[in-house]
Amino acid sequence: MDTSTHPEYTLRRTGRPFSKDFRAYFERDNVPISPFHDIPLYADEQKGILNMVVEIPRWTSAKFEISRDKSLNPIAQDTLHGQPRFTTHCFPYKGYLWNYGALPQTWEDPRHAHPDTGTRGDNDPLDACEIGRAVAATGDVKRVKVLGVLGLLDNNETDWKVVVVDVADPLAERLHDIADVEAHLPGLLGATRDWFRIYKVPDGAPPNRYALGGEFRGREYANGVIKDCTDAWKRLVEGKAERGEISLDNTTLSGTPGKLDPGDVELPPDQDLSPAPVEQDLDEWYFVDRDALGLCENVESLENGRL
Repeated sequence: MDTSTHPEYTLRRTGRPFSKDFRAYFERDNVPISPFHDIPLYADEQKGILNMVVEIPRWTSAKFEISRDKSLNPIAQDTLHGQPRFTTHCFPYKGYLWNYGALPQTWEDPRHAHPDTGTRGDNDPLDACEIGRAVAATGDVKRVKVLGVLGLLDNNETDWKVVVVDVADPLAERLHDIADVEAHLPGLLGATRDWFRIYKVPDGAPPNRYALGGEFRGREYANGVIKDCTDAWKRLVEGKAERGEISLDNTTLSGTPGKLDPGDVELPPDQDLSPAPVEQDLDEWYFVDRDALGLCENVESLENGRL
């Protein structure tokens, strides 16, 4: 089926997958680009169609992400305790429930506290959960439309999760707002909220919390969040916000501090390497006692709209 992935974006991979050396660099028409800064947020702004960079395909657990601090922001694998990170499986889930990735040209400002969450941004591009039925691949650039958003508080930082759907998905014509998701995909929103609450518990972290009473907000609210984070990214890339360790290198944004001449950029040759051995047991399931964590009553209350 047509998954609406942009054919003009290609990857150049180096290092073995599932190793600390793995990188996936982006090119467009053979020109090196940053998936953070050079891929436009909108594929068609008039129609409300956005671009989404897929980092983690549905049902997988390798924690690939756009690297903030590396030149041209290639996708790399996050690390935990010095080793490539794989998200643990918490029963009854195995892997991510959606194609998970980022909205380019957005940034959650760590120096700005959102008035509805009371906490500052997590210093990353906005996260997106694409709920269509097709399983994507790391590095795909999908055309999606916005349905809603969930306000996660992760490590006391605002970490919005924008719910989107591939515009080519068979259900896309029936999904226009967050209420449509519950109507046509019953249980997915509740599972999403539960997953994000507990997925770090096996690693020794406490359960995550939510802003806005744990309620999903609809498309209009989500678009407001996206606009805020787009404005923040513009300040960042124009050198008007403190960037910290973030690389602003790009090849398309004239007049910005990070603008590079594409002719001066040399990417490593593309390598098709076998994955590195994985020490972690990727088939292990963790059973999270929600009663002991005091979560069951809260989850039920959330789903009944009482919290």
